[in-house]
Amino acid sequence: MLKPVNVGLLGLGTVGAGTVTVLSRNREVIAGRAGRGIQVVQAASRDVNKIRSCTLDGITLTQNVMAVVESPDIDVIVELMGGVELARQAILKAIANGKHVVTANKHLIALHGNEIFRAAREKGVMVAFEAAVAGGIPIIKALREGLAGNRIESVAGIINGTGNFILTEMRDTPRDFAQVLAEAQALGYAEADPGFDVDGIDAAHKLTILASIAFGVPLQFEKVYTEGIAQITSMDVNYAQALGYSIKHLGIARRTPQGIEMRVHPTLIPYRRLIANVDGVMNAVLVKADAVGNTLYYGAGAGAEPTASAIVADLVDVVRTLTTDPENRVPHLAFQPDALSDTPILPMDQVETAYYLRLQAHDEPGVLAEVTRILADHHISIEAVLQKEPAAGESSVPVIMLTQRTLENNMNHAIERIHALPTVMGKVLRIRLEHLS
Repeated sequence: MLKPVNVGLLGLGTVGAGTVTVLSRNREVIAGRAGRGIQVVQAASRDVNKIRSCTLDGITLTQNVMAVVESPDIDVIVELMGGVELARQAILKAIANGKHVVTANKHLIALHGNEIFRAAREKGVMVAFEAAVAGGIPIIKALREGLAGNRIESVAGIINGTGNFILTEMRDTPRDFAQVLAEAQALGYAEADPGFDVDGIDAAHKLTILASIAFGVPLQFEKVYTEGIAQITSMDVNYAQALGYSIKHLGIARRTPQGIEMRVHPTLIPYRRLIANVDGVMNAVLVKADAVGNTLYYGAGAGAEPTASAIVADLVDVVRTLTTDPENRVPHLAFQPDALSDTPILPMDQVETAYYLRLQAHDEPGVLAEVTRILADHHISIEAVLQKEPAAGESSVPVIMLTQRTLENNMNHAIERIHALPTVMGKVLRIRLEHLS
């Protein structure tokens, strides 16, 4: 067997330690699949004295990231630091030094992937990033290789476990967003500053990558419409359930004749869909393609060893292709660089979808007729209406409507007019609805 491949690890936190553990525990099966051994020999960490959950035998620790990148003994760099600028500098330097790179950094790839992949092509090295999306689920490999014979029509994913945990708990317990978020933070699922997760930014980074691979367009994070889940109440979760739907925080990318949709927002999904029953911190991605139809990929979207599973798989891929002509490797974004298209990304007001609307209205005759007339004026058809009796002593009632598909622009104008009605109190809550059929 050939001599082992030496790996330099940038970042030795939860996922870094998980990667060392998986490489060590499965050493023989990994070598059998890769054709040679894979071993971590150097690692950079802010705290070299910290007690780790993995064995560090044979690994030299340093606080100097660039010392690992510059080391002539290292064949492959695995970047697990997170953040953007230092990681970008380290990866570009590794590429300039002719080293292959594996990263789990979705933020970096979504923002700077085009630059990084261009540099890698020029140097003839690989940048592998399976762990950047959906943890241990091999969704990038499925899109890039397993479905290579298909024209991808849409990708819809629960790709942030924190948001999914919160919405699941809001459904299963009578608690609102703030209460469940506090529990998610106590359990370690959400950060002290949870904005990246609950505002949809983390999911938007991942969706950027999935859309680029699915549709052969450059990475364009700035064009993803992003909406969080903080405005969802337990009332909405319960109403959705009563109507036969589940609320999930989805990332959706879809090819249309007008262009490509890229959007992250809370979404009602019919409860009979498999993806609607993905609960807790689990992730799932539904891919619709012309030849194979619908395929669903489910699993752990985070965690030490699930993420390490994807990182080690990338390492095996890199090692298998070390002696391959760079022109014959799988392209980073599935399509050959000269085949990437400039298909436009649709602004959100040009997206067509159905809607769940909740408004608080005075309990008096004619209110519902006024609202439905406004919707009709904007070519919006109503699918269902749910109106509750007013609580004791209350003079207003919640009114729930499901609409058929319409342009977001039509709905924006309709909601603006509904807000102006003297019989409607407060803001209309809008949640988009997808049948995913």
